[in-house]
Amino acid sequence: MAVAAGGATTAGVRLFSVPRTLPAIRTSSFVTTLPFSKLGSFPGRVRSNEPARKKLLVIRAARTESQGVSLGFRAPNFQLPEPLTGKTWTLEDLESYPALLVMFICNHCPFVKHLKKDIAKLSNFYMKKGLAVVAISSNSVATHPQDGPQFMAEDAKLYNYPFPYLYDETQDVARDFGAVCTPEFFLFKKDGRRPFELVYHGQFDDSRPSNSVPVTGRDLSLAIDSVLSGQPVPSVQKPSVGCSIKWHPQKSW
Repeated sequence: MAVAAGGATTAGVRLFSVPRTLPAIRTSSFVTTLPFSKLGSFPGRVRSNEPARKKLLVIRAARTESQGVSLGFRAPNFQLPEPLTGKTWTLEDLESYPALLVMFICNHCPFVKHLKKDIAKLSNFYMKKGLAVVAISSNSVATHPQDGPQFMAEDAKLYNYPFPYLYDETQDVARDFGAVCTPEFFLFKKDGRRPFELVYHGQFDDSRPSNSVPVTGRDLSLAIDSVLSGQPVPSVQKPSVGCSIKWHPQKSW
């Protein structure tokens, strides 16, 4: 194992550079009202060289909502490689942290592209407050080679991900979590030696590639604020919306 249990002193990995003792939680959260630039926004207009004709290009992606994983669900064990560094990560490496955010994302999905910069910003903000964060890609490279490990490493560099971006080649981890779409967010809390328990399984915010709502991270950040300050997370949560996970052809369900 390339990562020591607890992960606090792992060289070259930025996820666990924060102290184990959390600083006092401020009343202000990550939520911002700044209109961030949007990656992969659509629909967009494509102009033809012929002045009399105009063409409307609409990018379509199948919309899938995160489904009913029960709150209180215990985080499954996993052992996954990080293509960028070659390290292998397990749930045990994260056990010393009071909260854990697991995100199922990928490279190609317009819903993920819309949030990539802001996912990195939000993660960086809360990792400094003691949150552990990992992202996982479970998409089949048989159908979507652009989501393969080489391109995952390039994406992690391009967007300067402060968290490990892990490759679930068998798709078993996605099945264990009950993940169905990208992006999909699982926020767990940990009380002492008890296992991580799910407290939030909802959206990043109301922004979508097809609407004009600015990206703020409001829903997810409010849930993280509640967990880190010891407050209950509301049980009414809007599901995340995104592209379906691209299952291996023999594993479609």
